[in-house]
Amino acid sequence: MSSPTGSAVVSAAQPEAVEAGVNALKAGGNAVDAAIACALVAGVVDPQMCGIAGFGNAQLYLPGEGVHTCVDFHGTSPAATRPHQWEHLIAGETRDGFGFILDGNVNDIGYQSITTPGAMAAYHEAQTRYGRLPWADVVAPAIEWAENGFAIRPAVRHWWTEGAIMGRVDNVERLRFTESGRRIYFREDGSLPDIGDTLRNPDLARTLRRIAEGGAAEFYTGSIAAEIAADMNANGANLSADDLANYRTVWGEPLRTTYRGLNIATNQPPGGGVIVAYLMNVLQQFDLAALGHNTVDYIRVVTEAMKWATADKDAHVGDPEFVDVPLDQLLSEEYGIEIAQRIRSGERAHVARMAGEPPDTTHVCVVDEEGNAFTMTHSLGMPSGVITDGLGFMFNGCMGVFDPRPGRAGSLAPGKRRFSSLCPTMVFRDGELELVVGAPGGTQIAIGVTQVLLNAIDFEMPILDAIVAPRFSSTSNAIDVANRIPRSVTDQLAADGYDVIRWPRSYAFALVHGIKRTGDQSSTTRWTGAADPGGDGMALAI
Repeated sequence: MSSPTGSAVVSAAQPEAVEAGVNALKAGGNAVDAAIACALVAGVVDPQMCGIAGFGNAQLYLPGEGVHTCVDFHGTSPAATRPHQWEHLIAGETRDGFGFILDGNVNDIGYQSITTPGAMAAYHEAQTRYGRLPWADVVAPAIEWAENGFAIRPAVRHWWTEGAIMGRVDNVERLRFTESGRRIYFREDGSLPDIGDTLRNPDLARTLRRIAEGGAAEFYTGSIAAEIAADMNANGANLSADDLANYRTVWGEPLRTTYRGLNIATNQPPGGGVIVAYLMNVLQQFDLAALGHNTVDYIRVVTEAMKWATADKDAHVGDPEFVDVPLDQLLSEEYGIEIAQRIRSGERAHVARMAGEPPDTTHVCVVDEEGNAFTMTHSLGMPSGVITDGLGFMFNGCMGVFDPRPGRAGSLAPGKRRFSSLCPTMVFRDGELELVVGAPGGTQIAIGVTQVLLNAIDFEMPILDAIVAPRFSSTSNAIDVANRIPRSVTDQLAADGYDVIRWPRSYAFALVHGIKRTGDQSSTTRWTGAADPGGDGMALAI
């Protein structure tokens, strides 16, 4: 396991995508070019984790141009969405809070599960506004991988075959939902290809060529949009041509907070940066280093903070265009002190779940030789299984996370963006960029990113160590722990009345990727990158 160091670094969950990013830098591109090239390739070689019909959030920092901004490209619910449309179908809620289970799984698979995609718009806007390379050059590597094929990696094959989780549809059913899916992802005998087999997607290659020539307009108002709209209309989807044409990304200032004298910039709601900021605000009231890393007391303090953050998120955080999100109150110093006092007194938070998020996302971090940085989490959510014939890409299934119960922060409404845990984050020391981090991992993203920040800041771990250290999570009334946390610790937590659930995986609760400054600020800037060993990713330096 290596942690490459250089004047520029790319870290992401797919080696093929990382190489595309590094090649963009070598061709004279900047961090934005590298990240978008990386993202487009990821959509080809990790086709259920992300893609041009997905959603996400990114943070861009270009100090030489005076730019520090975020772009939110969550999928929006179609205009035909109605608040009560699924209320009669409610069967339950996933334990981790990543979505609702409905009779017939109409919110989870198929045409009704699709939100208006935002990824294609954000990729194109970010690259054409702030990149340096021609747009067609940035798309070219993705076209090549789609046409020539890629070797199926373990993480891709594992997702295909992991079965139904937390009441959701089996992923094999997603792959074979449409005729195109059956043709792209299955052999002639109906079996799935194996690890190491080559998967080609000429339909996607042709689609990407059209986008390389016509940009995002081809997807939202051009001939691709027409093909999408016809397919949606023929199959009872809510998504329409007007939804595509009216889609807009949201650009704006990062959400900022401080921790131990450092400045932290993350994303605004409906993204998960509010969870990171909330946790840091509470946890800076404790001497975590004195508690000891992953000790009984440390886990108790941090998990209670996680539970309070989750309960407040469920009650208050949603699309700020529809919900008044009380950020000033949730992130105030006074409220952080209040929650810390409750934790010290032994009070335990309660996270309400109905009876009854898988990590279907990916991430890219880039820092270039000029100190420009880009961190982006992008996803299909739980992919819908829908592939419009001839286009080659799968649509997101993001309607599954909206709350089918009216009158709540995450309830259904036309044109609404649902909360997600995506939290591309940067840390600054004395005005200089020090750390770039983010992760895939469903509802666990903010939980995993926060623990890596604590590891890097409170325990002064190098970036690889900060990522590799075993993690835990509490987004319900239980404490979930990775299998590398000793039983001597979890036995004491259980004896104290906690419901401790041990995961069989050694690496769990998001797949964090990061880049950290090395050496003191007076020397030539060097960056060290790392990818979470729980996935197939890597970091490369130049």
